[in-house]
Amino acid sequence: MTVSAADTQQERPGPRVIIAEDSVLLRSGMVRLLEDAGVEVLASVGDADALTRAVADYPEVDLCLVDIRMPPTYSEEGIQAAVRIRQAHPEVAVLLLSQHVVSRYAADLLGGGASKVGYLLKDRVADIEEFLSVLRRVADGGAAIDPEVVSQLLSRHRDRSLERLTPRESEVLEVMAQGLNNAGIAGRLSITERAVEKHIRSIFTKLDLGQDDHDHRRVQAVLRYLRGMDRD
Repeated sequence: MTVSAADTQQERPGPRVIIAEDSVLLRSGMVRLLEDAGVEVLASVGDADALTRAVADYPEVDLCLVDIRMPPTYSEEGIQAAVRIRQAHPEVAVLLLSQHVVSRYAADLLGGGASKVGYLLKDRVADIEEFLSVLRRVADGGAAIDPEVVSQLLSRHRDRSLERLTPRESEVLEVMAQGLNNAGIAGRLSITERAVEKHIRSIFTKLDLGQDDHDHRRVQAVLRYLRGMDRD
């Protein structure tokens, strides 16, 4: 299902975005895609230094869409720039794009708290409706981790406390990590919201997350396994 510009603009105005992607073809395509969907693209750049300058030039930016690997070394320039942006401008959301799953990037970015951050594989851009949904969710203060990233993290975790979870509780935690609220989790897993609430309470108890506020414990539950991985 495609999303027309008219339909999307009627739903709500898009966030103001800066794109950082070294591939000229992909960068141009994302600019066109977002603008057609009613998203304002303030700037599109090809390297991390230009991204930093663009954020300074456009203080009204809501979200930076950042390729993890950019010039000159094509290693970690993107994630390093994203972390600096989140530290210096916590009001600016960051959505990372990666060609392959590299789990430590999710943990590094989420280390400061699971809000206004996301990590997607580039293949997800092809699903325009879902991509736009994730972009808005992150811009609005949520978090979104690619399901493939979450799946690999869960399959390789070292945190033995996660072994206490039932298969259904693990599924709830996996979907929670993708940034969905209770209603979204219920819809994804075809269970009731009441059942979701019960599973989340059980997850908090089994992971010994204490008596902090509910949202904080959700963040801690997600970070528990992100921080307990083998570092790629």
